[in-house]
Amino acid sequence: MIDEQDDPVQSAISGELRLLDREVRSSAALMGELMDPEFREIGASGRLWDRDSLITAISQDPDPLTAPIAVSDMEGRLLAPGLVHLAYVSEYDGRRARRSSVWRHSEHGWRLYFHQGTLSTY
Repeated sequence: MIDEQDDPVQSAISGELRLLDREVRSSAALMGELMDPEFREIGASGRLWDRDSLITAISQDPDPLTAPIAVSDMEGRLLAPGLVHLAYVSEYDGRRARRSSVWRHSEHGWRLYFHQGTLSTY
């Protein structure tokens, strides 16, 4: 869990980067600590994911990450107390995507509430 005493934007960035880490992605428990129970994602494919199905799909992937996911242009904004928006670009295995995440603070700390990835050619 991320320390809620930290700067809200930095807490969200730290959580986002942890969710991109191979070790975290291979553990349903670690992913679950970072994802809000009401989490939803619109994937780069257009598929709508809920928390449990995404955690299962990623943590049980038979072809886990072989290289780190590259992240660039990460920006964060505090939208309201307890609500942070992040935007960044990811690259992995020749695929580039623009990503947007919303992190929400609760009694359990900062957790990812919403995420969207859109494939990008530039």
